[in-house]
Amino acid sequence: MTNKNILIIGSSGGIGKAFVDIFAKQNADNKIIGLSRSENTDIENLHAHHFLDLEDENSIESAAKQAEAYGPYQLIIVATGVLHGADFSPEKSLKQISADNFKKVLNINTVGPALVGKYFLPMLDNKNSSIFAFLSARVGSISDNNLGGWHAYRASKASLNMLIKNFAIELARTNKLAKVIGLHPGTVDTELSKPFQKNVPENKLFTPKFSADAMINVVNGLKEGDSGSVFAFDGSKIES
Repeated sequence: MTNKNILIIGSSGGIGKAFVDIFAKQNADNKIIGLSRSENTDIENLHAHHFLDLEDENSIESAAKQAEAYGPYQLIIVATGVLHGADFSPEKSLKQISADNFKKVLNINTVGPALVGKYFLPMLDNKNSSIFAFLSARVGSISDNNLGGWHAYRASKASLNMLIKNFAIELARTNKLAKVIGLHPGTVDTELSKPFQKNVPENKLFTPKFSADAMINVVNGLKEGDSGSVFAFDGSKIES
């Protein structure tokens, strides 16, 4: 297929907007649907935009019903995530673990994407190649964890990576042409990374466009057997 139906969940965020802009420039005939908490329904380059709150299953189900009208989709990207908020930051030690903050991070990084999978995975095209990609993180790798800390964020992304594997296995039974993957965007100059950028080397802090372009290259280069895996922006596979 030359033109695609593309769904970006988290289209109002820095990386989400970059995905939208890149896909629109690649092919003016791409039908790009955006879902986000933003009430702005006039986002540039979107065919349509609808409200979705990752912390509310009713909202996710409602958004799915609206998005289904534009499918089936050849590409769905979940470009959402939380690392910190106005009243919480990543834990530097176990003494800083808070049940409320932990639940908040898990709801947005794990439970929300799980529910998105429940309602949106069936919308993937089953007659053409299709891909469902979740933004994950290298810190979700247990084997790669040498620093500790950031307990809630690490746990939420490790759990998301397990869901990606589960979804890939289940989807393979009903849609042989689909792949489910995780993508690590690197450290991107967005609100998520703002408080932690001072220790990032200049050449390792990416613009949203650079990161989105790199992840699109990864998506375009996927091979048979890649479903269920998590890849970094440079194409390297991240182990669990």
